[in-house]
Amino acid sequence: MHRGLSVDLTGRTALVTGASSGIGAAVAEAYARSGARVYINYPDPSQTAPAEAVIAAIEAEGGEAMGVMADVSDEAQVDAMFATVESGSQSLDILVNNAGIAHSSPVESLAAMDFRRVMDVHALGTFLCSRAALRLMYGQGRGCIINTASQLAYIGAPGFAHYTAAKGAILSFTRSLALEVGERDVPVNAVAPGATMTPILADVPDDVLDGIKANIPAGKIADVADIVGAYLFLASDAARHFRGQCISPNGGDALL
Repeated sequence: MHRGLSVDLTGRTALVTGASSGIGAAVAEAYARSGARVYINYPDPSQTAPAEAVIAAIEAEGGEAMGVMADVSDEAQVDAMFATVESGSQSLDILVNNAGIAHSSPVESLAAMDFRRVMDVHALGTFLCSRAALRLMYGQGRGCIINTASQLAYIGAPGFAHYTAAKGAILSFTRSLALEVGERDVPVNAVAPGATMTPILADVPDDVLDGIKANIPAGKIADVADIVGAYLFLASDAARHFRGQCISPNGGDALL
């Protein structure tokens, strides 16, 4: 588990989608370290072993975590996942919509099915999970939703039009949902990380990574530990008056 920041989430239940690696895994570990019971979502059997490793790391430090497999772009699988959470915990206090995929392609070569798949995982998945979570949170009268966007939704990126479009949709959805549920005790906000060393960057050549790093005032590409503080804050009581906001831990790369 990543050492570092924590807040008091004792007695709360969190579901983090896309939590078998990268930012999702780090957020799940940080929530568990802060006292929350955490559900580790992963999309398919290929991610079972990484998800189990995250769970083992949490349990090794005395935390509580459970795995739940579901493709967030599939309505039936999402409904089944939330039924599992409800039957196991009878509540859901924190939803982090973090599941995502990415690959690079110029628009003229981008297949419609690839564009659709990226939109489905990011935008449709955020909608389906938020809808299911709200049904639980309304019933219990509390909760919070945190969506993972990206600074690229603001500044764009050549070769990633489908990814940036999906992240832009998440930002717009976050704002509209926050307005819709404003009178309820369910804050909805987003985090827009800058470049972060996750599996998404694993195949990026070193010279490209060096170019990205050169443009970041902080002088480094973030580690996942640099990102989790935003998720901890938004899940904590200190963020109760934040509604429809997007905070961006990006080392100064983009001043949003």
